Amino acid sequence: MKEVIISTEAVNSYGSRVLTAGIDLSQYERNPVLLWMHRRSWEPGAMPIGRVENLRIEDGKLIGTPVFDQNDDFAKQIESKWENGFLRMASAGLEPIETTPDPGLVVPGQTRETVTRCKLIEVSIVDIGGNDEALQLYGAEGKLLKLAAGEDNPGLPLLQLTKETEPAPDNETGDREEPESGTQNNNPKTKLTEMTKEQKALLGLPETATEEQVTAALTLMKGRADSAETIQLAAVTQAVDQAVAERRILAEQRDHYIKLGKAAGIEMLRDTLGTLHPQQKPTETINLGKQSAPGAGEAPRTYAKLGEVPEAERLELRKNNPAEYMRLFKEEYGVDCPKLED
Repeated sequence: MKEVIISTEAVNSYGSRVLTAGIDLSQYERNPVLLWMHRRSWEPGAMPIGRVENLRIEDGKLIGTPVFDQNDDFAKQIESKWENGFLRMASAGLEPIETTPDPGLVVPGQTRETVTRCKLIEVSIVDIGGNDEALQLYGAEGKLLKLAAGEDNPGLPLLQLTKETEPAPDNETGDREEPESGTQNNNPKTKLTEMTKEQKALLGLPETATEEQVTAALTLMKGRADSAETIQLAAVTQAVDQAVAERRILAEQRDHYIKLGKAAGIEMLRDTLGTLHPQQKPTETINLGKQSAPGAGEAPRTYAKLGEVPEAERLELRKNNPAEYMRLFKEEYGVDCPKLED
């Protein structure tokens, strides 16, 4: 019995590719039917003509062995043509589950998204396929997907290309060599411009927005962002320069705090600078008056007698607090202080 390649990863007649590793065989293996020309049981006179054995995946290809029903005369006719080389093609019936426009999976000649996950529904013997990797795709309801060239369909979306995908020259003459069946050619020239409904909604655009409208919206957004960044930088710079003028930070720290403000925001910068106290010059510390020197605001010092009062403070005490001066005088000399005169 002859084995047959059922599916590969090359571009198929739909303009798509099916990743072999993503084909789910579990359902099919429970009932591995072999059909003729993808004709299903609801079609008049359509019945399975056999089954597929030794189904497996090798080197990116889905491979199996057709076994024909010996009790079915029509199946035996197909078997005769198969074994004698008059029929040599098999085709997979697949139900797409997941597709992607990922440009890294696109190869030359591909016009629809890559099928990354699907289910194998049936395998058919076919007479003439659309190409060497002929297959049949089914929709979610088991109905055949009939896609004309350029016709979009949610089951297998078209790629949105900005430039025709072409393989690069592979030899000195500039001739282009076609990729081998089942191989991937990640062409950097492929550009996808499809934008989702959600992305357009974030830009405030309707689902039907054109590429020009999208570009205009993005340009406006960038302009506003640049303007906001300029205003933010101006506010940060002003706050830092003011902190330098108030001697909250040193001039050599200016660039550091500007970077902090750009990263954390103007509010956080202001809060941080507000916790820093202005620095004082050494001469200012030496010349502090009693009210501004360290310890200012504490309770006034008290003395037991006049002799304890520093000489520099006695005149001020006598002038500003005569009652206290007279009390200290009596404590010092044991007699009442004479009446004080200005």
